[in-house]
Amino acid sequence: MRIRKQNDEVIYTEDQVVQVKFSDIQWLKKQAECNLRKRARLCTHRTVEDLLHEMLIVHEKGTYIRPHKHLNKTESVHIIDGLVDVVVFDDDGNITDVMQMGDYKSGRVFYYRMQYPYFHTLLIHSDILLFHEATNGPFDRKNMVFAPWAPDETDVSSTLDFLKKIENLAEIFQNKR
Repeated sequence: MRIRKQNDEVIYTEDQVVQVKFSDIQWLKKQAECNLRKRARLCTHRTVEDLLHEMLIVHEKGTYIRPHKHLNKTESVHIIDGLVDVVVFDDDGNITDVMQMGDYKSGRVFYYRMQYPYFHTLLIHSDILLFHEATNGPFDRKNMVFAPWAPDETDVSSTLDFLKKIENLAEIFQNKR
């Protein structure tokens, strides 16, 4: 597979027909392990201007994904490997849903499609999470809104506290179901 690295986290394929093998995923996992934020994505679309964006994404356990929502976007996620809770919030930061997800054989939800701009984050329970994400392009950072009630990822102490709080609230939410 021919690639073009945008940075340590974002890699684009250069092939006309993209084919991904086990060894490619092992390499992508190594990329995530070696960078500061412990994540990496292989973009199978050519540019940010493409109308369809598809990515294979790796996050390590403990990766903080600041709750965010996408304006004017639809997002679908298919879990390939690992366990994760996708926590969905209203605009005030109240949990409205917790999707316990895993691969197809896990018996958990393995796919979701989100058409409405809900704030959401990931609570990763496995050492590595590998998933396929698709969304409509083109990519415009202005269409991604971070939750004002969630800490910025640069504030490590606050993010750790926030993750613990959300894990506890997600468990309470699940127990009330």
